Amino acid sequence: MIKGLAHVCFHVPDLAAAEAFYCDKLGFRRAFDFTNDKGKRIGVDLYISGRSFLELFRSEVTPPQPNQSYQHLCLEVEDLPAVVEAMRGMGIEVTDPAKGSDGSWQAWLADPYGNRIELHCYTPESKQFPWMK
Repeated sequence: MIKGLAHVCFHVPDLAAAEAFYCDKLGFRRAFDFTNDKGKRIGVDLYISGRSFLELFRSEVTPPQPNQSYQHLCLEVEDLPAVVEAMRGMGIEVTDPAKGSDGSWQAWLADPYGNRIELHCYTPESKQFPWMK
């Protein structure tokens, strides 16, 4: 049946700027471009890790709205304090690490378009821990 999360897709007004943020700041890698029937680049698939990707497509977007169903993209990291320090060194605003109600460490940032991103670090006390193999 389902193996895992394959990708998340965001629409962004500036494809190059969004790609630069996710690749240069978060360490994703460009996998391939999406082009229309005229050969114009309209999107990009960014490799995160394992079998996970982020798709970006160019379009006009509005800032995230209160009460919208999408809330955030969550990325697993190994050493949350080191990741937070590195991101702050690149000028990214990120919250201090804090333990969430699930027993995992988390910190928060946003992409240039206001899409919230959670940095997540599992612990042996994480409620998800018994489910991971």
